[in-house]
This record gives sequence, structure tokens and C-alpha cells, in this order.
Amino acid sequence: MKIVIVGGGFAGINMAKKLADNEHTQVVLVDKNNYHFFPPLIYQVATSFIEASNISYPFRKLFQHKKNLRFHYGALLQVVQDENKIITTSGEVTYDKLVLALGTETNYFGMQNVQKHAIPMKTINNALDLRNHLLQVLEKAALTNDKHEKEKLLNIVIAGGGPTGVELAGMMAYMGKHIVKKDYPDLPAARRANIYLVDMLPVLLGPMSRKSQSEAYNVLDSMGVKVKLNSSVKDYVNDEVVFGDGTTIPTYSLIWASGVIACEAPGLPKESIGKGRRIMVDAFNKVNGTTNIYAIGDVALQTTDTAFPNGHPQLAQVAIQHGQLLAQNLAREQKGQPMKPFIYNDKGSMAIISKNKAVVDLSKNVFLKGFFAWLIWLFIHILPIAGFRNKLKLLNNWIWSFISNDPNLRLIIRPKNDWAAGTKQE
Repeated sequence: MKIVIVGGGFAGINMAKKLADNEHTQVVLVDKNNYHFFPPLIYQVATSFIEASNISYPFRKLFQHKKNLRFHYGALLQVVQDENKIITTSGEVTYDKLVLALGTETNYFGMQNVQKHAIPMKTINNALDLRNHLLQVLEKAALTNDKHEKEKLLNIVIAGGGPTGVELAGMMAYMGKHIVKKDYPDLPAARRANIYLVDMLPVLLGPMSRKSQSEAYNVLDSMGVKVKLNSSVKDYVNDEVVFGDGTTIPTYSLIWASGVIACEAPGLPKESIGKGRRIMVDAFNKVNGTTNIYAIGDVALQTTDTAFPNGHPQLAQVAIQHGQLLAQNLAREQKGQPMKPFIYNDKGSMAIISKNKAVVDLSKNVFLKGFFAWLIWLFIHILPIAGFRNKLKLLNNWIWSFISNDPNLRLIIRPKNDWAAGTKQE
């Protein structure tokens, strides 16, 4: 049986690994990147604390010595159901079973100016673009004597108060306190950065416990982050972020971490597409209206789990468990055994706020914060990193960065905006 998995994120890669060495299946993983990466840590790449290679790993290296695993480099263009094939940017791939693990992309909610000018935080490329951008605005702020220009350069607006937004805000505030003052001594302490964290909800970390929400707000507030709740971004015009109440913030830096939408899978039945463009599936992750197509991870909308009647949260743990169970179920099906319905095992959620400060919800009644929660966060985030050497390199980077308060990755490489030459490329 030939199983084609489209998407090498948490769901796809865990399914492929679970099927490795299964002599009854041939697995082809299709992805537009040639590497798997760990999205929860891209904000640390963006803030120059770790290298991109610490959290990414080539698919072909992962599949070495796995006789039944193959990689196809390309992006999905079309699913052709009646011919059991997909069309990608680099050719056609046939299948017996198709598994869509496409994940999500940034949702700009129809705001074209925001889409054109804001900096998203979904990919390794986004993180490197943001790293370049942040370093460039600091360099330009250090050189200009224009008060209003300096303010615009040093204002940073982060839209989205979920884990990514909170972690970015905390890391940037940490950088301002421990790094920027050493690298840019000519910038007055009061003018090194104005970090705004904005969310339309009345709390940060919406899905987490009230204790976690309160702790995140209090820690960020104590670090000087200006938290604006019940505030929605409506536009980004002439280097000004415009809010729903008509107020504005002048800035060259709008970081968009405010929402996602499922990646599109052209060729599926229209009736199988639900809210947020997610693909509706049954208890075994089979796409509604199809016979041999499945969807797993963030792209799947599964309402059969009684504890999550409106669908599961788009979290890494859901994706991992989806991928692992579907691999087991397809193996069971080959043996004539019944499949097991998916039931999500919620292991809790966590977010780092700054050095030595994190929040962890292990269950509805177990809440941890501070240094111990931070250690748990470090441990949990090292375990899923692909490759033993990557785990060691990441741990070494973390130890050096957090002991020295001075990582050495602040490099402007291939920037999109050539501000040093006085031009801004589109």
C-alpha cells in the first residue's frame, strides 16, 4: 500500500516515523520545504538566541536507512480524487491512501495593508526576516537624530496575545534590558524600545488558565511591555498601526501573530471544508465525502471527540497524536482489524515569558510558574527536536545565551530591506 503524506509538520512527520520499517507500506512525504522544523521556537530564531539549524532537520537525513520512506520536494497544487493522485509544483504523485497534514498559514482577516507590510511568524524564513528587520531598525535608530523617526524605529507592535506573541514580547523586553544597552550605548535607556503587545481579547494566553493569563500579564508589565487588551488592529497605513478605536502607533515594525487559517487543499469536496478552511473528518480522520483521503493535525476539524465537540485546538500535541494513531489504524486495517477512534489526551499547555519565567498548566487544577515552570518548558521543548546533535546544540546555545546574557547570533544576512544603502525593497 502506498501512503502519500502531504506536509512534514508535527502530524506528518510523526505519522511517517510510526510507519517506518513497515514492510507492507510505501510512504512518500511531500513538503514545500526540504526540512522539518519546530515552530514553537522560531521566535528564538527571530530574536537571535538560537540558530535556525537548531530547530530544523532535513527530511532526507531523517529518512536515511528507512527503506520504505521517500521524500518528494514540492507544494500541493491539486488533489485529483478520481485518479488517486496529487499534482505538485514538481510533478504528480499517485497514492492508495492520501493523508493531508498541511497545517496552517497566517490569517490577515482580509486586511491587505497588514498582509503586505506586517511581518508574520509562521516559518523559518519569517523568523530570519524578523531577525534582520529588528537588527536593522536598531542600527538606523542609533544613527538618526530625528526624534520622531527614532520613535517610529523603536516602536514595536506585536499583534496577538497567544503564546507566540507573549513569548516574542518577553524575549524582546529581555533583549532590550540585557543586550541592546551593551550593543547600542548611544541609545538612551528610556528610548531603546517601546514594545506593544496587542490583543482583541480581555486576557493574554486565551486558552490557558486564569492564573497563567494573570502571571503573563504581570510579568510582561513589570518588564516594561505595554499590553493593550480589548484592542484590535484594523489597518497599517503609512507606517502607522490603526486600531479599532481610531488610535494609532507610528512604527516600522508590526509583527503579526494574531491568527491562522488552514492551508488550502484544492480538489476536495466543498462540503468537507468547514470553519477556518479546516477539513472535516470522522472519528478516524477520514475526510468527509471521500473513501481513501485523510486529514490530520491543524488542518483537520474533528467533532466526534465528546470532550471537544467544536473540534480540537490547533496544538502540537493534537497533531502528534493524530499522526501516530492514524499510522496505527492504517496498519490495523491492513491486518483486517478495526480502527480506533481518536480521543485527544490533553497533556496541558505552557508558555515561556522571559528568562526564568514561564507558566505551565498541567491540568485544570495544576498550575506552575516561575523558574521551575521554566525548567519544565526547556525540557519539554528539547525532547521533540529532531536529531540528537540538534538537541545538544540547542541546549548548548541556551546555556550560553542565558548565562552570558549575550548570544552572538546578531547577524544581518540577506535582508529584504536594504536600509544600509538607503532603499527599502518590496
